[in-house]
Amino acid sequence: MIGTLRKYSTIWILLCLILLIILSGYGLDYSALNNFSPSMVIDTVRGLLKPDWSYFFDGSGEDVFSLMILTIAIAFVGTAIGTILAFPLMLLASHNLWSRNTLVPKITKIILDVLRSFPELIYAIIFVKMVGPGPFAGVLAIGVHQIGMLGKLFTEEMEKMNEDAIEAMHSVGANPVQTFFYARLPQVMPTYTSLILNHFEIGVRSAATLGLVGAGGIGAPLIFAIQARNWDKVSIILLVVVVTVFVLDIVNGWLRKKLK
Repeated sequence: MIGTLRKYSTIWILLCLILLIILSGYGLDYSALNNFSPSMVIDTVRGLLKPDWSYFFDGSGEDVFSLMILTIAIAFVGTAIGTILAFPLMLLASHNLWSRNTLVPKITKIILDVLRSFPELIYAIIFVKMVGPGPFAGVLAIGVHQIGMLGKLFTEEMEKMNEDAIEAMHSVGANPVQTFFYARLPQVMPTYTSLILNHFEIGVRSAATLGLVGAGGIGAPLIFAIQARNWDKVSIILLVVVVTVFVLDIVNGWLRKKLK
């Protein structure tokens, strides 16, 4: 009987999902398909298959290599800011660190929810208006968003950790500061390190788009090349972004293994 109910429940869930997909697709505007041209697709693909290697590095500081280095730097500094500021917020948001006061963790978690509610692009638009266009706006955009994301993940890891070691230290007279540095932190640091490396990689991908709104990096020349239909330049930019993310993934994987 229970198995039959589960079977029917699964069927109903699948039907509801299919209906939701159909309704979502029905509500889209497909008028842009009137401008579809097979010849345009062929020209685009041909352009993308012929990267402009002269644009990779020319020593001007505006070439793809220099802008990709700038993009990585924006992501690195932004992730560093996010990590540094997420850590104290984690201390305030973790319920198991505030067993006698539940109000502080609740308020701090609301702050973290607000910080991560907006994507980096929205923050970039705001900071470009506040501090002007350039890499600093991109750093602030990634940093603020990373505070919310890393703060949430740090808090979750801290709250679900094994409390046996903490109770053992309390039983021999250790104070909360000692238990934090000698029992809590060693348990979560490997996971924290992995999260930081992962979000740095995400930050590089995000930084690659922030130039679209004037926040520095490789996004601006990418959108200009697309608008001008310079597909050879678009190709080399996309190729460099893909290779960079691939290399960062390998390096991050190697670092994770070393830090275990």
